[in-house]
Amino acid sequence: MAKRYFRLLDDLHVPGRWELDEPVDQRGQKLRTWLLARGESAHVEGRIRIPIYVPGRSLDFSLLAGAPIPVVRARVAAVFSELAPDDVQLIPVEVEGQTEPYVLLNITRVVKCIDNEASDEVRYWRLEDGQPEKLGQYRSVIGMRIDPSKVGNARVFRTWGWELAIVVSEAIKNALERMGATGTKFQEVTGQSTVSAEERARDRKSCELLETADTARETAWRTLGSLDKEVFMPIAMSGSWPGHRQLWRVIRREAGRTLLVTHGLSDPFIERLEPSVGFGLELALEVDAAVKDISKGWPLMLLERVADEVAEHEQVRERVKAGLFSMEVSGKGLPKSLVTAEGRVAVLLGVESRTLPSHFSTPYGEVRLVTVKALLPSELVYLLEHGAEGQAELARRFAESGEEHLSRARRRPVV
Repeated sequence: MAKRYFRLLDDLHVPGRWELDEPVDQRGQKLRTWLLARGESAHVEGRIRIPIYVPGRSLDFSLLAGAPIPVVRARVAAVFSELAPDDVQLIPVEVEGQTEPYVLLNITRVVKCIDNEASDEVRYWRLEDGQPEKLGQYRSVIGMRIDPSKVGNARVFRTWGWELAIVVSEAIKNALERMGATGTKFQEVTGQSTVSAEERARDRKSCELLETADTARETAWRTLGSLDKEVFMPIAMSGSWPGHRQLWRVIRREAGRTLLVTHGLSDPFIERLEPSVGFGLELALEVDAAVKDISKGWPLMLLERVADEVAEHEQVRERVKAGLFSMEVSGKGLPKSLVTAEGRVAVLLGVESRTLPSHFSTPYGEVRLVTVKALLPSELVYLLEHGAEGQAELARRFAESGEEHLSRARRRPVV
């Protein structure tokens, strides 16, 4: 009988579950987690601490925020130590608020075993994708299947060229299920695909539509500055975005400025499987600093909250498309200088910019680029008193200041 293997996933549907943040060392410096996703042993010194990103129910098995690196309770680590001692490195860690021991599980085995023909779809990095170091590796693998004959004696491993995937043997799966390990989810990667020919064709069409939109946006972003390679995405995706994926890109601009843009509000509506520009817009927020840690900075937090409102409410999108539009979002975690007495932060959308285009072209149509300007509390008071005329006056004064669309946490109000 052929051996069975399973992809080990983080169960994001556990009610009230926690989310773990990036680990830090004893000096408070972030650990280079990419070293633990390469399928080889890593040298880690001193005490490692893992903060909580989203408080909630603690789990036996969790993946770090934005990284395919497991953090497990000691009892789960014991299973891997017993059944796959040559495939893992166990690194003790302290999880914020937990008195019991946890372990960062470093998978040290990589196996070249993805079955391209049996998998639903595989795509490779190409020269034109602009990341030559990844040439020949997988850019995406949908409905992954592996060839068990190529696994050898590995019990847990990452798949070569697609190290995001963690695969375990049936014996490990059964052991974790018997103990009732929380947070685990298993997806078989051996045997016949359960996807029909019709579903496979639909998935292929979806990928083609989204990839075309990606390429067109990236072309536009590169005209605005130096585009970071990293794509930011939340832990849990939302179905309110046209392509059912929330993405953000970072563009490094002149004078040390950082421009953040949404990268998906103009995706085609994936349910329709036809070319479109989705909501027909993307949002842009620029700050006057070279933000290093984008994922924890306030600009991305603010842009994410504004984007959620735009994606979830049609009336908001229509007002944004019509011209200047102001709105308020939660000020939790944002700079105090921007937060009102009610705990909110106001923004003005659609302020014209001398250095950013108002539109850009894609094969599916024109997309509007909408600027997001963070307002000071006194400027919000002015808006509430003067309505649409106040919006226009603020935009005029911002233009006079030479920082029409630029967002600052500290500046003088223009009213």
